[in-house]
Amino acid sequence: MLERRTRRQERFRSRGWTRVGPGTIVLLGALSFLAPEPVRAQSESNKDLKETVERLVEQVHQLQSKVNELEAKQSGNVAPPVVQGDPVAAEPVAAPAEPQAAKTPGHTMEIPGGPQMRIQGFTHTGFGASDKQGSTNSFFLGNFDLFITSRLSEKFSMLAELNFEAGEDNNIGVDLERMLLVYKANDYFQLSFGRYHTDIGYYNNAYHHGNWFETATIRPALFLFEDQGGILPVHNVGLSLRGAIPSGSLGMHYAVEIGNGRPARHPQNSTVQNLFDENNGKSFNAAVYVRPEWAPGLQAGFSIYHDHLIPDLLPRIQETIPAAYVVYTTPKFEFLNEAVLIRHSFDNTSRVLNMPGFYTQIGRQWGPVRPYFRYQYINTSPLDPVIGDAGRTNGPSAGIRYDWSLFAALKLQYDRNYHRGLSTDNHVTGLVAFTF
Repeated sequence: MLERRTRRQERFRSRGWTRVGPGTIVLLGALSFLAPEPVRAQSESNKDLKETVERLVEQVHQLQSKVNELEAKQSGNVAPPVVQGDPVAAEPVAAPAEPQAAKTPGHTMEIPGGPQMRIQGFTHTGFGASDKQGSTNSFFLGNFDLFITSRLSEKFSMLAELNFEAGEDNNIGVDLERMLLVYKANDYFQLSFGRYHTDIGYYNNAYHHGNWFETATIRPALFLFEDQGGILPVHNVGLSLRGAIPSGSLGMHYAVEIGNGRPARHPQNSTVQNLFDENNGKSFNAAVYVRPEWAPGLQAGFSIYHDHLIPDLLPRIQETIPAAYVVYTTPKFEFLNEAVLIRHSFDNTSRVLNMPGFYTQIGRQWGPVRPYFRYQYINTSPLDPVIGDAGRTNGPSAGIRYDWSLFAALKLQYDRNYHRGLSTDNHVTGLVAFTF
């Protein structure tokens, strides 16, 4: 009998049948004895028995996978949701096309026994041509932007933007564009520590460094980043407090920020004061805006920014920047309007420089195609020691965005720029932007 059992086992292995656990064998044996005689005789065929065993083994594997998932959830090893600390960091306020970045799963890096880090990427590349004197037609790499979030506890989270960017010397530089520890007590009180996008106007906090979010190929001149020649302090390092204001269907919100402000001394005035402030004065910004429930897509707001600047040459400057905007955005339509006044008053003198800027942009989606138009204007005084080199620039832009796939878009844009004291120039830019 022992020899017969050994020969049966050898035949079982030689035919490629899967070995199952003892409990499964006992269960199969009991079922075979309980079944009627004809059925038991039929199930003894090699083909039927092999299919039955393979099916049971697959079910065992599926049950084991479910048990592993339940154990992982009980131990806390579950990917956290996207951090909502920054109102626009994780969920775009006005993504130009229907696909939203929140649909992209991103990459989660797990730390056993600790927080988990979620990474989502944005980048673009393209070709630009211009008739501006001294410029060349070139292919270019855009920002390679990594958006990083992590849930630290029920009320603490963090977010960061790590940006890899090609400079005018063709070398790739690395910049930590945002880095915030966020404490959210409730919808009315959210305190952030670190480097943030200043809450001036709308565009600066609706669209960050991922070009894929924007309809156009480039930000309005009014909201260019500091290292691109921008005239506003769009980044800051310090504290930011924001939240909702009980206002019923009016949907009122506030933001209060205090930070290092921007530098006024050349050549540091194209950077952000990440490590130290060149003076003891701190910048202050306050903003309020409404999103009425009775008009979905409508947002209107006002902010005022103040800082004390110390340029290379005296006198010192009191900088005040009021800004106002009205925007209407839906998945199919966008209408953006913003105006800013940069007011520099010089200490111990009656000298005051008022430097305005504005833009308006409109676009409409038809299927995967979104044509758009923008007109912009900035005018800085050549007598201003901080931003006077920006001069006056104005002109129209027209373009088209094509959503090539759910997470990739093609953009083509034409710009005509008029300058004070310089020749008019024309630019054509085409690029592909995507998220991953």
